[in-house]
Amino acid sequence: MTARPPALGASDKLTFLLSLIPYLMDHDSVTVAEVAGHFGVPAERVREAVRLIAVSGIPGETHQYLDGDLFDIHWDEFEEHDRITLTHLVAIDDSPRFSAREAAALIAGLQYLSSLPENADRDAVASLMAKLSRGASGTPTQLAVSSPDSDAAMSVIQSAGRSSVQVAFDYLNARGEHEHRFVDPLRLESVDNDWYLRGWCHLRQAPRTFRLDRMSELRTTTEPVGSHDAGLVLPDTLFQASDDDLSVVIELPASALVLLADYAPARATTPAGGDRVRTTLRVAHYHGLKRLVAGLAGLVTVVEPAEARQAVADWAAAGAARYDDPSGEA
Repeated sequence: MTARPPALGASDKLTFLLSLIPYLMDHDSVTVAEVAGHFGVPAERVREAVRLIAVSGIPGETHQYLDGDLFDIHWDEFEEHDRITLTHLVAIDDSPRFSAREAAALIAGLQYLSSLPENADRDAVASLMAKLSRGASGTPTQLAVSSPDSDAAMSVIQSAGRSSVQVAFDYLNARGEHEHRFVDPLRLESVDNDWYLRGWCHLRQAPRTFRLDRMSELRTTTEPVGSHDAGLVLPDTLFQASDDDLSVVIELPASALVLLADYAPARATTPAGGDRVRTTLRVAHYHGLKRLVAGLAGLVTVVEPAEARQAVADWAAAGAARYDDPSGEA
């Protein structure tokens, strides 16, 4: 005699049904055995649930259950081949859906998240993107987040993150110095078009941020990451001050301060006339100001020290000289 599966309470049956219906909607046709294996329940329990679904629905305007008010399945496939295929859905089709534009925006965000090393389960992300596409009220715009130039470096870092090993590379810092680093990769982040690795630097014995386009000879190692990872909390801001940093006073519109959140969170400001304010940044090297000023062109003015102003002025003059030189060489 075949043992019957243990009886389920009403709440357990409801939970199983609420999980089973979305699963069946995501699979055009699936066998009873596949469903049973997915949910870890006996096959007979799946069959009972499918039979219950087929007599469930929402009464129409007549308050009676007519054919169009019930779920339906392909009965021949179910009874002869033990295969489940939903042929009619009720209520769920009428639930609110993302618009095509909303779904496209969410899919783009998921594509970005899938590039981060901590999100190693790409299959789960791909499945969620497929669900968003199917569940939208219209066909989402076909788009893709463009791959950065540092794609190869990101691939190496992601591989190291999945294997929990260190990466090694030669690094050109802001002062123009080359150093060999061994780093536990923790996170990849972007600011505009630049990508950064945040990790535990074994040379400095502290968290550090590295620009991917300043790395060379990047490779994974066989050295495991340190045990500090479990308790290490990365700051919310990308760039962190150090004792060796240099102070620079800049002036900009008060409304643009939010654009400096990664560089100078919660910095004190002083009025500079009109809607402009002055604040102080800490940078590793005055030449690092060039990218900041270029990214906020026309908004930021370097006030002091003189060396910082000169570094930015020389850089701007070199760029302008290219427009005056017919050969294109400064």
